[in-house]
Amino acid sequence: MESLRKKYNEQVVPAMMVKFGYKNPMAVPHLTKVTLNSSFGKQVVNKTSGEREKVQNIILSDMALIAGQQPRLVASKKSIAGFALREGLQIAAMVTLRKDKMWDFLERFIYLSLPRSRDFQGLNPSSIDKRGNMNLGFREHISFPEIFIEKEKTIFGLEVTVSTNAKTHQEGLELFRLMGFPLKENKP
Repeated sequence: MESLRKKYNEQVVPAMMVKFGYKNPMAVPHLTKVTLNSSFGKQVVNKTSGEREKVQNIILSDMALIAGQQPRLVASKKSIAGFALREGLQIAAMVTLRKDKMWDFLERFIYLSLPRSRDFQGLNPSSIDKRGNMNLGFREHISFPEIFIEKEKTIFGLEVTVSTNAKTHQEGLELFRLMGFPLKENKP
């Protein structure tokens, strides 16, 4: 299996230069970071501090296994009575991957996690925004190979955002396609 970074440098950059007419290889869009985010608000609201901490620790340890880096907790910014949410309550975890950790995660994500996802038929091109960034949501984090389903006590959703410095949707779409992301074909 070819390294994703090597594939980017040797195949993607020349192909993008031809397709979009870039004069300099440094002008070709590249991946800047990957952000993993999980909101566990429903699982911790209306729980005692001991129960809340237990759920948070399980989710943090699973996210650390998936990302290869320790996530940080994110606190709510304001109180919302309808959701039983208090300001300052830690309701999410996130981790940002850059450089080597980003490339390692993306290789595992493309070649192992996505094919293991339930009913996976390819990524929808509409998950790429107008600035060329991709947002993907998973209902269950168990499709990642680092997680052992038999040992899981808490199943949680996970959002993966792959950020690029592309300027348009078309540049981002072509970048992801050339990188080997399994995108569905657009049907007219």
